[in-house]
Amino acid sequence: MASRPEFAAYICEQLEGLGAVRSRKMFGEYMVYLNDKPVIIICDDQAMVKMLPCLSELLEDHPVAPPYEGAKDHYILDPDDQETLRRAAALAEEVTPLPKKRNKPKG
Repeated sequence: MASRPEFAAYICEQLEGLGAVRSRKMFGEYMVYLNDKPVIIICDDQAMVKMLPCLSELLEDHPVAPPYEGAKDHYILDPDDQETLRRAAALAEEVTPLPKKRNKPKG
């Protein structure tokens, strides 16, 4: 089941004020970027974040699941718990590198 654009917009609204927030549709799902860094993946209308060491204490009681078949487990975030969602996104943004620019093939 693909995620709804309204859900992605809601997650972005929850993160407003932390920096530049945007989402991008990818294969029917969404990636949420904070300051151009991919921090939250939205799959099946669930917000998820990588199981990073900096998030282990904050999210130790949160359920985990892979966002899609073959992926590693991610923490599942409660979209209505704005404080935890914002803290998790901020911590993930601190340790996530900017994506490398891809060279477009010429011709």
